[in-house]
Amino acid sequence: MSDLPRLRRDEPMARHVSWRAGGAARTFFHPVGLDELCAFLRDLPAGEPVLFVGLGSNLLVRDGGFPGTVIHTHHALIGITDEAPLRFTAMAGVPTPHLARHVAKHGGAGAEWMAGVPGTIGGALAMNAGCYGGETWRHVASVQTVDRSGVLRSRAPSDFDIGYRHCVPATPRDEWFVSGTFEFKPGVEAEAMAGMKQLLSRRVATQPLNQPNAGSVFRNPPGDHAARLIESCGLKGHAIGGAQVSPKHANFIVNLGTATALDIESLVDHVQAEVLAKTGIELIREVRIVGDAAVGKQG
Repeated sequence: MSDLPRLRRDEPMARHVSWRAGGAARTFFHPVGLDELCAFLRDLPAGEPVLFVGLGSNLLVRDGGFPGTVIHTHHALIGITDEAPLRFTAMAGVPTPHLARHVAKHGGAGAEWMAGVPGTIGGALAMNAGCYGGETWRHVASVQTVDRSGVLRSRAPSDFDIGYRHCVPATPRDEWFVSGTFEFKPGVEAEAMAGMKQLLSRRVATQPLNQPNAGSVFRNPPGDHAARLIESCGLKGHAIGGAQVSPKHANFIVNLGTATALDIESLVDHVQAEVLAKTGIELIREVRIVGDAAVGKQG
């Protein structure tokens, strides 16, 4: 980002989401740090739509673009601080695998699953990301948020309604995560590193990592798996335009190289409708879809 203006207009969001598709952000800002972010937010109009984006691994911006301001945290809100033995504060733009390795190297255990999350700490907090039996908020001691006025606050887990792939303020408020403080149990570095290596090997073997995707598209229903339901409906490999239900993992939708955001969203909707019609189970989206449809098209 250092060779590009940090405040840009009409920034193509396909550059910043892992699906590599979608429209532009009207305004795109990459802060150099927390102080600049707070100052920037203070100057925004009160009604300006704001979207925080890290690695964009759980996000689709419709082809008509996002009619507001995107705050890009990756390579911006960075750094991990050792607060105490087995207690670490990670900024929102830190990729979750970086925290997993940091914890292991500093004698902690229980963060290994984070190596399999292709996102940042901010996104992991916002959706209570998890995989391989782990969940983000099981390890959270506190978080720091920022509001539209640029005011920073320390929040406890009790300030949020937290569930499976779900985290919202217990009391409605317009705030975004800028850091999280995590606690882990003691462990052995070599064992933690070996555990991460094993999980990553499993991920490579079972997920279409060589194609643009956004990770799991749907939450797993209670007592079942979204991938099993989708496959049972004969949808593996089904395509709309340049978007395809991955033949490798049915809960992944991949960009074959030419997908528009409309292709992807249409396929998401089609999968939901087919699974509901054939199984009676309504899949809930894990990915977030924002922005406007392209002019003359339905989004």
